[in-house]
Amino acid sequence: MEGTYRASPHSLEDRMIAETICSAVSAAGLGIAAITAYRKRFLAATRIAAYSLIPIGLVLTGAVEWAVDTAFSPTAWIGFGLLGGAWLLFMTTRAVERRRGVTGRKERKAARAAEREAVAPAASAPSLGRGTSAGTTGRAAGTRPAKSGGGDDFSDIEAILKKHGI
Repeated sequence: MEGTYRASPHSLEDRMIAETICSAVSAAGLGIAAITAYRKRFLAATRIAAYSLIPIGLVLTGAVEWAVDTAFSPTAWIGFGLLGGAWLLFMTTRAVERRRGVTGRKERKAARAAEREAVAPAASAPSLGRGTSAGTTGRAAGTRPAKSGGGDDFSDIEAILKKHGI
């Protein structure tokens, strides 16, 4: 056993299996792309060919070898687990912030100040009633809507209903 050296216990066999699978996926994808191009769908065929060249490109760059070595390493899986946990915590905090509607300290201060200063609005006039000429509001010249002392003013609605014969 003097001349045999292996970097990891599964590296050669696992790498060969992964390279074979990637090559088969690429060949199958190129075959599907050729059939698609035969059916005169060239844009789709080009897209399929692009996707099918990715696995063989990963093999040739060495990314598959790295992935195989990583897949059988318990330390790497612990690292991926920690990264996933950190991502989950980050996304949870972002979701809570978005649900509350504020994201920064300044925004939280401004929201609290706005809540303290908030006053219940009085009954508002119709949106067309302010700052427009009498001809566009449907009222006679020189008349103004009656101010209600907290009650609802349905005169505009009644005018619209009468106009339409309802």
